[in-house]
Amino acid sequence: MSTQIDKDACREAYNQVRDDNTDANWAAFKYEGSMIVPAGQGSDYEDFKSMCTDDSRVFGFVRITTGDAMSKRAKFTLITWIGENISGLQRAKISTDKAMVKEVVQNFAKEFTFSDLRELDEDNIRRELKKAGGANYDAQIE
Repeated sequence: MSTQIDKDACREAYNQVRDDNTDANWAAFKYEGSMIVPAGQGSDYEDFKSMCTDDSRVFGFVRITTGDAMSKRAKFTLITWIGENISGLQRAKISTDKAMVKEVVQNFAKEFTFSDLRELDEDNIRRELKKAGGANYDAQIE
């Protein structure tokens, strides 16, 4: 059975994270059978990380505040989590299924694919986003 996505529900969760007037810093999307649906959203990144287990496939849209002394800004990332216990067939489907997720999640600075919890460290992601972010006025003190 081919995978489908609940575009309206996923777009609503995506827009909540992008909206500066909400507390939502992340939205997760998971599989329910052959359908990709919102799995939750929140303000604590650790809650998102707790969804990333060895037997799960999760797409996450995450807002991280980056910047330096001169400028703070929200950066967005798309994280694909593939747990260690996911079968080869399910791993292979991730790339085609991600294309459907990207029809909803269209604006992000950097994309990651992880299967090791250590890679999901928020500071690691922040560093990578900062590198991708351009000007760094703190460079003289680093």
